[in-house]
Amino acid sequence: MRIKNLQIVSHKLLFGKPKRAAVTAVSMLAVLSLFGGVAAFGTAPETAAEAVLIRPIIAPVALPELAAPAPEDQTFTYQDRVERGDTVASLLARLNVDDQDALQFMKRDPVGKEIFQLKPGKTVQADVSEAGELLRLRYLNQRDSVLVVERHDDDQFVAEEKMFTETARVVMKSGVIQSSLFAATDLAGIPDAIATQIATIFSTDIDFHSDLRRGDEFAVVYEIFYDRGEPVRVGRVLAAEFVNGGKSYGAIYFQAAPNQGSYYTPEGKTLRKAFLRSPLEFSRVSSGFSLARFHPIFKNWRAHTGVDFAAPTGTRVLATADGIVDFAGQRGGYGNAIELKHPAPYSTLYAHLSAFASGIRRGVHVQQGDVIGYVGATGWATGPHLHYEFKVAGAYRDPLGVSVPLAMPLAPQYQSAFRQTADIMQSKLALVRNTKLAQFE
Repeated sequence: MRIKNLQIVSHKLLFGKPKRAAVTAVSMLAVLSLFGGVAAFGTAPETAAEAVLIRPIIAPVALPELAAPAPEDQTFTYQDRVERGDTVASLLARLNVDDQDALQFMKRDPVGKEIFQLKPGKTVQADVSEAGELLRLRYLNQRDSVLVVERHDDDQFVAEEKMFTETARVVMKSGVIQSSLFAATDLAGIPDAIATQIATIFSTDIDFHSDLRRGDEFAVVYEIFYDRGEPVRVGRVLAAEFVNGGKSYGAIYFQAAPNQGSYYTPEGKTLRKAFLRSPLEFSRVSSGFSLARFHPIFKNWRAHTGVDFAAPTGTRVLATADGIVDFAGQRGGYGNAIELKHPAPYSTLYAHLSAFASGIRRGVHVQQGDVIGYVGATGWATGPHLHYEFKVAGAYRDPLGVSVPLAMPLAPQYQSAFRQTADIMQSKLALVRNTKLAQFE
C-alpha cells in the first residue's frame, strides 16, 4: 500500500496552536502500527511544521523514611594455644575476653575450675561478644573430652565436660617460602602444629635455621579431627614434600604396627636418623663449634665444645635421639643441664636451661623429639640460648658436621603395604602441588 499524503488535526498539547501539521514521529508510529509498514512517506506542500517545545518539569518526590535496622549483636570466635607460663587471665585476655563474671564462675564451679590446670600446647576456643562478654568457651583438656563453659540467655553460666567422637578429615595444602616456614604456613592457613611437624620430619635433611631459601615450596597432607562439625584438634602429617634449594624431599607416614608409625621416603627408605640435626625446632646458631673462641664472659680464647642456639626463654628443647637421662641438675657454668646417654658411643648435653620438662630425672628413658627442657640463661650465659654438645666415645664433635647413622629401615614384609599407601599419598601431593597454593578439605 502507498500513502502519499496523510494529514491530521491536532489540538494544543505540545505543538502550540491548532493547525494542519505534518505527521510527527509519534503519528508515524501510530500509522505504522495500523498498516504494518509504509513504502513511502510525504508531506503536503505548504504544510507548516512547528518545532516541538520541550519543557523540563521538576517536581519534588517525597521518599518514605526508612527505619534504621536494629543493631545485631555480633559474635567473634578466637582460638589460641596455652603457652608456658600462661594464667587463665592472660589466656582470656589474648582471646579478647573481658568478663569478670565468667572468670569468677570458673574459679568457683567444680567443673569450670578444671581450666586452671592449664597444659602448654592445649587449644582454647572462645565465642565473644562485641563488649568482650564470654558466650562460650571450649578447652580441649583431654584427648577424648572437652571442657565447655557456656552463657545462657539468663546470663547464667554452665560448665560441663563433654566426651566427643572424633571424625578425621584429610586436608591438603601447599605454600611458598617468602621469609620463614611459619609465615608461609600462616598464609596458607596451616596450623602451627603442622608446621612444627614439617620441620621435625625433614630436620635430618634440612636445617630450618639456615637452609631455607626464598621460593622454596612445600605441599602437605594432614589430619584435622572434628566433633559435631567443629575442629577439636590437629592430627599428624600423613605426607609431605619440601623443595629446598631446588632439591625435593618427600615423606610418607606409614604404620607397620599399632603405635609403630614412622616417616619414609616415597621409595621406602627411613627418614629417621639416629640424631636430629638440632635440639630446637626453630632458632639460629649464635656461636658454632670451635677449638679457639673468644669467650664473651672471661674475655680470653678457649675452646667452644658445642653449638649455641639463640632462642627466647621457654623455647622447647628436644632430645635429639633415643636415650637415657644420665644427669639432670645444676652443673657449674652450664647452669641447669641435662646429659643423655645414647647407644654407644654417643652422648649429648643440653645446658643453660631455664627449667626441666616434667618427669625428667636420672634413669628416665626418652625418645627422639621428646621435650626434655626449656631454653634459659642459667650458669655462665650472657642471654637466653641453648648450649648443645655432642660426644663420640667421650670426644667432643661438631654437632652440625658429625655424620650420624640412620635408624632401622622398613622391614621387607611391610614393603607391599607401604607401596599402596605411598601411591595414594603421592597422588594427593601431586594434586595439591600442581594446583598452586590450592587448599582442599
